Amino acid sequence: MEKVRFGIIGVGNMGSSHAKNFLSGKVENGVLTAICDLKSAKTDKILAMEFDGAKDVAVFTDYKEMLASGLCDAVIVAVPHYDHPRLTIDALNAGMHVICEKPAGVYTKQVKEMNEVAATSDKLFTMMFNQRTNCVYRKMREMVQNGELGEIKRINWIITTWYRPQSYYDSGDWRATWRGEGGGVLFNQCPHQLDLLQWVTGMMPARVHSFCHFGKWHDIEVEDDVTAYLEYENGATGVFITSTGDTPGTNRFEILGDKGKLVCETVFNADGKKQDALTFTRLEMPEREFNATYKGGFGEPKSETVVVENDGKNEQHVGILNNFANAILGSEPLFVDGKEGIRGVELMDSMLLSTWLGKTVSLPIDDDLYLDELNKRIATGRKKESVDVVLDTEGTYK
Repeated sequence: MEKVRFGIIGVGNMGSSHAKNFLSGKVENGVLTAICDLKSAKTDKILAMEFDGAKDVAVFTDYKEMLASGLCDAVIVAVPHYDHPRLTIDALNAGMHVICEKPAGVYTKQVKEMNEVAATSDKLFTMMFNQRTNCVYRKMREMVQNGELGEIKRINWIITTWYRPQSYYDSGDWRATWRGEGGGVLFNQCPHQLDLLQWVTGMMPARVHSFCHFGKWHDIEVEDDVTAYLEYENGATGVFITSTGDTPGTNRFEILGDKGKLVCETVFNADGKKQDALTFTRLEMPEREFNATYKGGFGEPKSETVVVENDGKNEQHVGILNNFANAILGSEPLFVDGKEGIRGVELMDSMLLSTWLGKTVSLPIDDDLYLDELNKRIATGRKKESVDVVLDTEGTYK
């Protein structure tokens, strides 16, 4: 094939953004040939986009008809969270390559079922982890993998630049409900950060003790404020803090190792624009060695702080789309293995489960216990009025 033919299942906020990327020519070896949504108002907006080829895109209301149409080689699953695994499984079984939007699912049991199908399929499967394309996070991962930080001792991330007013939550009857979304800030805003937390460091916590607050800042039933304490097998500890109620918010990711500290923080440059600043404080002597050999009582290793250079590339969603098309054509390796999506879901689920049980939980969590606890919340959840507003997501990515 010369170009990969893509279909999009779900053209709400993210699905319409992906459609625009294809129709505007940003995906070099991919072309949008079909879209599917239950609501014609959403598909009509895609057809009305002022790009060549927009009116030629086939429209479906049944995704299975789209999968069987012969019009697509690959699909993007961009529907509400609960349906990510089911639609991904159906697409893989139909012989499609699949990009799944974040998160991989709501609970680990369904994600494991999806991964089992992906493992036996000869088609490519990836997650839309666009933040992995960010040059800053790629550089952090490289430095950790190269041993420049030494043994990791502490990991802290405070990510509260997610402020959302009540009108955001009122824009969809599925938003911020246990039945419709499966969670709040962890599942909607933070899947990328929870993925990066383990991808950059190469570590998953062994134990989590979390304090999730439900509807603390908004009239919603799910979590909008979270503080989680993490313990790792090597003795490292961590804290993860997030909220949709803080403004101005903070985005600061610290990794402390035996050889120094790496800090990524969103700051304002001289032009008043936000940028991610990455600094590394390198110790002259590893802390453990200094601790064992220094005889002066008070004192600490000498250090030097430098601004870390990177390649400056941050292609986000377009980067994932181009990589996926190129990987299907065999011209470059797949950047994100979709089966890795379960790790972020495990972190989300562990934080909620710890709060629900009021105690520390070990990872991997008990899949059935989590699902039982989630179903209790679904059963007592409230019904929201039916509304559905497509919001502009441009500039909301962290």
